[in-house]
Amino acid sequence: MSSSNNHILYGGPDPDITDGEKSLGELVLNRCALYSDQIALIDGVTAEELKYSQLRQRSIQYARIMQEEGLKAGDVIGICSENRLDFPCVLFGAFCLGITVAPLNLTYSDSELHHSLNLSKPKYIFASPYVIEKVAHVVKKNAFVRKVVVFGEDNFSLKGIQCSKDFLESRRYPDGLPFYAKPINIKDTVALILCSSGTTGLPKGVQLTQYNILVAIAHIGLGVFSIDMPRKDMVILGIIPWFHAFGCLTLCGMSLSGIRMVLLPKFEEFLFLSCIENYKVTQMFLVPPLMVFLAKHPLVDTYDMSTVEEIICGAAPLSKEIEEAVSKRIGVVVKQGYGMSEMTLSTLLQTNLRKPGSVGNLRPGMWGKVIDPENGKILGPNQPGELCFKGSQNMKGYIGNDRATKETIDADGWLHTGDIGYFDDDEQFFIVDRLKELIKYKGYQVPPAEIEALLLTHPKIRDAAVVGLPDEAAGELPFAFVVKQPDVDLTDAEVIDFVAKKASPAKRLHGGVKFLEEIPKNPSGKILRRELRGKLKQMFKSKL
Repeated sequence: MSSSNNHILYGGPDPDITDGEKSLGELVLNRCALYSDQIALIDGVTAEELKYSQLRQRSIQYARIMQEEGLKAGDVIGICSENRLDFPCVLFGAFCLGITVAPLNLTYSDSELHHSLNLSKPKYIFASPYVIEKVAHVVKKNAFVRKVVVFGEDNFSLKGIQCSKDFLESRRYPDGLPFYAKPINIKDTVALILCSSGTTGLPKGVQLTQYNILVAIAHIGLGVFSIDMPRKDMVILGIIPWFHAFGCLTLCGMSLSGIRMVLLPKFEEFLFLSCIENYKVTQMFLVPPLMVFLAKHPLVDTYDMSTVEEIICGAAPLSKEIEEAVSKRIGVVVKQGYGMSEMTLSTLLQTNLRKPGSVGNLRPGMWGKVIDPENGKILGPNQPGELCFKGSQNMKGYIGNDRATKETIDADGWLHTGDIGYFDDDEQFFIVDRLKELIKYKGYQVPPAEIEALLLTHPKIRDAAVVGLPDEAAGELPFAFVVKQPDVDLTDAEVIDFVAKKASPAKRLHGGVKFLEEIPKNPSGKILRRELRGKLKQMFKSKL
């Protein structure tokens, strides 16, 4: 990585993104043909396997039928489903036609789903049986949806819903009939509309182009994995939800690189660990809650995890204590990365140099700087400020929201992340916290993530989240929500005292402690602080 005298860092030139392909769809078909006889995907629940040749054939079938039913480049389809084999077939089929895909969060409430549909306005929605009734109900209010297809062989007698078996068999094509992906303008054509995390408000629709996705796929060969191993011998565990940016872009990158992926629809302790053991998983992409599980849960010691060589963690802050605990416990290389939906997966990643707690250095094709959030001044090494990035991974913009786009990407092309961090003398980046989530205590800026990391070192604490409790005198008081380990005794006073002994005065739990059964998080592992603030309002109505 190179840097200029004004403290703007550069990750180096972009990788070669294609071998002459004129679209993402053409790359999909060529890669699936290249790895034809290898296994692409395995359902970790049913053990069903899909070879690359089958993935190609099924993707083409979806593409042909969508095309014959009138869908074309520029149209949008939605996929509302847990991780399952149908998902990438529809996704890649759409890419072949230049159709935009909007992955929809299946955990959304009716109102959240309605909001996300009105961001992308899909003409077709493909949904899993798990969520079809909710989708069918919400679609009634949205006339722009022309068809709903439910994955599987039975449409559950829901009026107007077609099952995917009937959809795929609705037209027959001669064997050997050639199919070609459409050439398109890859820098302008939107491939994905992903919902932003919505941790501070309603999600926005992030538009990623085919070029963005091609760059992300090309990065798979550039130091993502530090373990020298042939692609055909790699086995990835796909547990991050594919409707989330981290999961969807990992799916694209891994399944188009000749790597085998074992997919899981959700996290279940025994299934998660048994899949690692049974399928001899070699690499995993995980989020911090799963790292905490690997660091602390007694079940982990009862399974053989010796094949796992490397874990890449992202989507939310991971403390160096948990990172080191996982590395030591199961004998793996742990690498952290940093990115946003708005920046197409990872903008920062630990590669050759790995410092505990660091999220690595800039990826190729990207520039980075740290600025003073008050006056915009560019800061030097070891000076915390707002992280800003520009380059080939930055989104096209928020769909239908020019104002939010301009608030996020300035006139010079810099994307303002809203995250506080810094880079050190080795140009390794460290995340401090979200700009909007910093607790303002008596003029001090207190990062919740720092207190959370400290709490997680307590052997009796399974999970924790910290927010600011409004206070007239101090501004905000750090307040902790804590999840205890099973069958342990732990009091508020013990927690408060534990932090007081290890943290500076501003970072102590002046607001108090509340024990919960579970910390609310979105599917990528980000703490839903607005829900916790809502709990505080209920608890302290008179004070607030």
